[in-house]
Amino acid sequence: NPAAAGAPMSFDSKTQYATVKLTRPDAIKSKPDLHAPLYAAAVRDLRQFSEGAQADLSEAGGGPGGYEKTIAFDPGAETGKLFSLARTDFEFTGGAHPNTSFSAVLWDKAMKKRLGFADLFRPGADLAGLDKALCDAANAAKQARSPGSETATLGGKMWTCPKAVATPFVLTPGTTPGKAGGITFLLGAYQIGPYSDGPYQIALPQSVFRALLNPAYADEFAGAPVKAGDVTPKGG
Repeated sequence: NPAAAGAPMSFDSKTQYATVKLTRPDAIKSKPDLHAPLYAAAVRDLRQFSEGAQADLSEAGGGPGGYEKTIAFDPGAETGKLFSLARTDFEFTGGAHPNTSFSAVLWDKAMKKRLGFADLFRPGADLAGLDKALCDAANAAKQARSPGSETATLGGKMWTCPKAVATPFVLTPGTTPGKAGGITFLLGAYQIGPYSDGPYQIALPQSVFRALLNPAYADEFAGAPVKAGDVTPKGG
């Protein structure tokens, strides 16, 4: 589809009310069937944000500076069958601090379709061990950043460990070429600790969950992650 192949790599717009921007990695250029709908959806989100900013700020009689939103797509690992992307939405709407949220895309390159958690894992798989491994790794990362802070628990009242099935994830680069070494879960600020701790990206080795994988995709995983545990990029 030539039209899909021609979707731009970036988008930005600035008005007196809002500055919005979209960035995407070069790796997506070779996947026009994914590129075009992702671009359209992200630009739609940014335009809606700009319209909302204009409505808010016009009503408020203007104010210092406008709102800001950026959407960035960053690649996870890519295997023979699978391609993954993390989407980070950064929004500032005049509050005490900006908000950052995560979502993710897992793409079957041959079938040309998006996959969810339920596609990658076996139906009815017992995820308790995976949830515990994610919780333990998240707490280890939290203690390293904020020693002595309150532990997050599954079902906790103050800080709650997220369940794997409800957490966005990308494939983790591994030590075996062409294979994913694990899964990296994307946890927003506030999920397991205060805003000041920031977001967490937690990589779990494929050995932890290999038995739970859908057999159609199990061979996409091998070896160990290049790095496990807290793999949050520095500065964010």
